[in-house]
Amino acid sequence: MADVDKIEVVVAHHERATLRAGDVFLKIDVDRANTDVEVAAMALAPIPTPEVLWRKPPVLAIAALPGTALGRLGEPSTASPAAWAAAGAAVRTLHDAPLPPWPGRSVDEITARLDSECEWLVTHDVLPTELVRRNRRIAETALRPWTPVFTHGDLQISHVFVDGDEITGVIDWSEAAPGDALYDLATLTLGHEERLGDVLAGYGTDVDLDVIRAWWSLRSLLGVRWLVEHGFDPSAPGCEVDVLSRSRR
Repeated sequence: MADVDKIEVVVAHHERATLRAGDVFLKIDVDRANTDVEVAAMALAPIPTPEVLWRKPPVLAIAALPGTALGRLGEPSTASPAAWAAAGAAVRTLHDAPLPPWPGRSVDEITARLDSECEWLVTHDVLPTELVRRNRRIAETALRPWTPVFTHGDLQISHVFVDGDEITGVIDWSEAAPGDALYDLATLTLGHEERLGDVLAGYGTDVDLDVIRAWWSLRSLLGVRWLVEHGFDPSAPGCEVDVLSRSRR
């Protein structure tokens, strides 16, 4: 690693932290299972991922990817339509790969967590009751049987890196597992509905848009409590609460 003159704190809370030192990221996670999955998933994924430099639990050192993030939730993306389409094509390549050999979440598990989170949001007066109920009804569309594929599981736009119109890599694989293909597509376009057409052009197959919208509502409902409890603001413009407020029946 080259000499560095500062350490950047990328994210930090009581469960995990990520630090950047020059061209190296140091990920520290109290749950070793998360980094076990991350390392295994990156080794299996048929798309570009960061190089693992070394690992000494609870620390994982990975090389920085070239390029910049596709975008950030709550901010306009300056990436080109071709870059978004390239992201869609990369997701399709991942989904076409053999399944990872560990289990994913079942519909019943997701439903139970969703109901618990909705109850918490209403009980603690975090969101208006009608907003929660409306989005819970929308989310129901996603809670159906699916054919599992190799999913990233947390495919936020900030986890996809591009250089011009080319994908240079995808980071943060700790939630990778067999799952619903449309969940990855929904996560990638959360808060950026206007980019969905570009992503699907690259993905190359028809999808059920109602299910995509259902996953937008479901992911946002699941995320609000965690964000609040970890010091983030889900009500910032363009973020989860905005997504819930703009949802359509």
